[in-house]
Amino acid sequence: MPHHLSSPRPLIPRKLLQRRPAVVACAAVAVLAAAAILLLAAPTTEVPSRALLAGGSLPSRPREEPHAAAAERFAESSSLPPAEAPPPSLKATFSTRITPSPSMFFEPASSPVENFDDRSMEEPEHPDIKPMSSDSTSSSDVSSDRVLPPDPEIPLWSTAADEDLIYAKKEIASAPLVSGHPDLYAPLFRNVSIFKRSYELMEGLLKVYIYHDGAKPIFHSPYLKGIYASEGWFMKLIEGDQSFVVRDPNRAHLFYLPYSSRQLEHNLYVPGSNTLEPLSIFVKNYVDMISAKFPYWNRTKGTDHFFVACHDWGPYTTKLHDELRKNAIKALCNADLSEGVFIRGRDVSLPETFVRSPRKPLGGIGGKPALQRSILAFFAGQMHGRVRPILLRHWGGKDDAYMRIYSRLPRRITRRMNYVQHMKSTKYCICPMGYEVNSPRIVEAIYYECVPVIIADNFVLPFDDVLDWSTFSLVVPERDVPRLKEILLEIPESRYVAMQSNVRKVQRHFLWHPKPVKYDIFHMILHSVWFSRVNQVLQVQ
Repeated sequence: MPHHLSSPRPLIPRKLLQRRPAVVACAAVAVLAAAAILLLAAPTTEVPSRALLAGGSLPSRPREEPHAAAAERFAESSSLPPAEAPPPSLKATFSTRITPSPSMFFEPASSPVENFDDRSMEEPEHPDIKPMSSDSTSSSDVSSDRVLPPDPEIPLWSTAADEDLIYAKKEIASAPLVSGHPDLYAPLFRNVSIFKRSYELMEGLLKVYIYHDGAKPIFHSPYLKGIYASEGWFMKLIEGDQSFVVRDPNRAHLFYLPYSSRQLEHNLYVPGSNTLEPLSIFVKNYVDMISAKFPYWNRTKGTDHFFVACHDWGPYTTKLHDELRKNAIKALCNADLSEGVFIRGRDVSLPETFVRSPRKPLGGIGGKPALQRSILAFFAGQMHGRVRPILLRHWGGKDDAYMRIYSRLPRRITRRMNYVQHMKSTKYCICPMGYEVNSPRIVEAIYYECVPVIIADNFVLPFDDVLDWSTFSLVVPERDVPRLKEILLEIPESRYVAMQSNVRKVQRHFLWHPKPVKYDIFHMILHSVWFSRVNQVLQVQ
């Protein structure tokens, strides 16, 4: 990933709990006051009268033939036009305009990521943040055995949406065999038949409700540029969607919490405070407000709710709310199994995409054909985290035509070939972890049709639930960095050519489009959230 010129960012030591009491107290008071203003000033989203009964349950549909009813709804939805109009009775209830409270937050200042030199400088990253001391899962590499998620929560009462999910789960389990699909290349997938059937059911059944509560800039403010752009693009596209989003929460299979982890850091973090406590308190208060105001969180204890966060701090801001951390579906770029936050099988590994121009998110993609790539391996970036210094120590600063490993690209080299041109001319793009396991270089390598070499133990790869990364990338354990050149040279040319061809084929699943297209990154993220929810649904006995 190119380095980027930026203003100094706040550095946080590993031991966040060692903080100044006075600073924490002041920050906590300020955030609690802001949260109180949020409750008073944020726009009200009324719940339809049938949502909450005196007995604390929702009316349910007759359950004599739940799967037949779900199949009927799927067939009906498949014939509907893409744009679904809200029920007439709800048009006056819900406002499409989110009115922020002017006193809640200051206006966000320009971010350092807006001023990136996107050809030669490193992206700003944060130091290691390890505030969680709860049960952690360690593994030596990303190919370790799967860690099973906790048992799903049984909903307090059943809804038609639950019947849809149970129907979808059975349909996926008996998916018909897919062969020779023109849009889905089978070797890229763990099971292309299951993916195709699940995707079809998502298109036909899935309904998402977006909470309207919350003021800008933390809510409903997509940030579309830089290394945290994935969460912003997803927010922008889901809030503009007319196929999946519904205004009646009683029809929803999933509930989206529309806050930005990037905006949390930019607006609530106190430079020099060395604590994420204000961010965590804010998130806790927001979820508490949602669960007090509406019945939907409490029905499943959050298992049908999800949020999307690409900032490194995203996982750690959930630590003060147990149900959010343990039950909700977390779509995270920082998908680290060793931290005790990311739950494999429930949470979603979000691709970290570096968007240079929001107006042209697809600008510059592509690269040289496989046989015209003259560089074996390339990396240039800042030396932070545990892996990069080792990589530089073994392979940097050497007169080696095969291994082009730099901390920063020397000017004498950039005059002839800049960062992007290097990636487009390289066989294997090295993607070592930084302060956290995720790296935007992985998707960037796919954009430039370079085989990613991922060096980050405990990292769950994006769309790991459906994609077979071994067909288009290479995962190298951190302990094998000294053998990196040997490992790469041992790969037969025929295997490299096949992997590079697969990189070109898988690229479509990682592309942002201003208007989403089938099987693109927006739909892949949404599918992973849907697939997680389907796999966890339980029927009320």
